[in-house]
Amino acid sequence: MKTKEYNKPEELDIRPVIEQDMSTLLSLIEELAVYEKLADQVVNNETALRKILFGKKVYVEAEIAYWKGEPVGMVLFFHNYSTFLGQQGLYIEDLFVKEEYRGKGIGKALLLECVRLAKERGCGRVEWVTLHWNPARKFFEKMGAYPMSDWVNYRLDRKAINKLLPD
Repeated sequence: MKTKEYNKPEELDIRPVIEQDMSTLLSLIEELAVYEKLADQVVNNETALRKILFGKKVYVEAEIAYWKGEPVGMVLFFHNYSTFLGQQGLYIEDLFVKEEYRGKGIGKALLLECVRLAKERGCGRVEWVTLHWNPARKFFEKMGAYPMSDWVNYRLDRKAINKLLPD
């Protein structure tokens, strides 16, 4: 059963990435990193993106938003699993819209595309994290999302992993 389509601006087209989109996707990722003040941390490249999106095992999915044919936003997501629900979920790793295109409904359309896919795939929930200072938090809450204040995010980066399990 296909989920009902939602209204989106006529000028907007959202489609799954194809292999020829790697430079566009990487450019949007780099713009997101600048916005999040983390540009110095981007080491991703087109080869790595191609492998993770189109390799033998696909780990991540991505869609690009086009406004009048111009790439203006993207969303990257993957499935996770809830042991409590006994269902897969959809985790949004990144959702980004170029600053000059915000306020046109593009971010909402990208989020709703993920929600549509999650519903269609029988997911129990859609989750993501955002920076504390991100003004999009008001938008997320307006959409019905709520912060998980009882949970704390932890991370082991490459340096910590290597310290725990040296070569």
